[in-house]
Amino acid sequence: MRAFVAVVDAGSFVRAADALDLSKTAVSRLVGDLETRLGTRLLQRTTRKLSLTPEGEVFHERCRQLLDGVAEAEAELSAHTGEAIGQLRLNVPVTFGLLHLAPLWPAFMTLHPKVVLDVTLSDRLVDLVDEGYDLAVRIARLQASSLVSRQLTSTRLILCASPEYLRRHGTPEHPSELARHAVIAYSLLAMGDQWEFEGPAGPVTVKVAPRMRTNSGGTCCAAAVQHQGIVLQPSFLVATHLASGALVELLPQYRSIELGIYAVYPTRKHLTPKVRALIDFLVEAFRMRAWPA
Repeated sequence: MRAFVAVVDAGSFVRAADALDLSKTAVSRLVGDLETRLGTRLLQRTTRKLSLTPEGEVFHERCRQLLDGVAEAEAELSAHTGEAIGQLRLNVPVTFGLLHLAPLWPAFMTLHPKVVLDVTLSDRLVDLVDEGYDLAVRIARLQASSLVSRQLTSTRLILCASPEYLRRHGTPEHPSELARHAVIAYSLLAMGDQWEFEGPAGPVTVKVAPRMRTNSGGTCCAAAVQHQGIVLQPSFLVATHLASGALVELLPQYRSIELGIYAVYPTRKHLTPKVRALIDFLVEAFRMRAWPA
């Protein structure tokens, strides 16, 4: 049933296999066995897409209800015992997840051996409820929502470039000069190409003209380290490059926005021990952040 629901949700056997950490063959066999047991076809398979049969639509809805019931029963059991137990589905940002969260998971698993972590790395803004996540880590200026959050730490966007780039093209002395510089832009940045700063005389906004865009902060930094332009990236990402001298901070008197790093979860009511344990663990882990304020 889990394999069948995963295939429907993912829209393909390959993506469902990735989500379940199984081979495509194993997922296909599980769904095939399910169809054989039921004596009916659940999915129409073509070379281009998958679609549910009428029987599959009915069964998919029942499967989801049953699997949700299993999850609720698991949550009730763990709440009753007070022990962190069961699968814990997380969504975390890609670069932050690799740099600062991946090293933490072994310690959490050692502390809570009955918790099974299912960690998805994605910079897409997922729907926690509809997509079945227990918790997400988000880096943002959070807007009001129905979700509950707890701040873990913060980071600020730092303007920087390589010494070689500055030697070739000059060092800007005011944010307005960024308009004529090569800029490597993070395409998911909420403020887009209107970069905001707070300077000695108040707020300053400049419209930049990127020569490269990417949805990866790591790619931005890699281009900057190779002298291709100026980046505006979070301190948690550029700290090591600044420490090594591969990048230098520009216009430190003009500070860009600060972002909170939050654990976000659907509800404070009936918070399961496994989710509470993870939140407390992350808060403690980031009590002393490893990057400049």
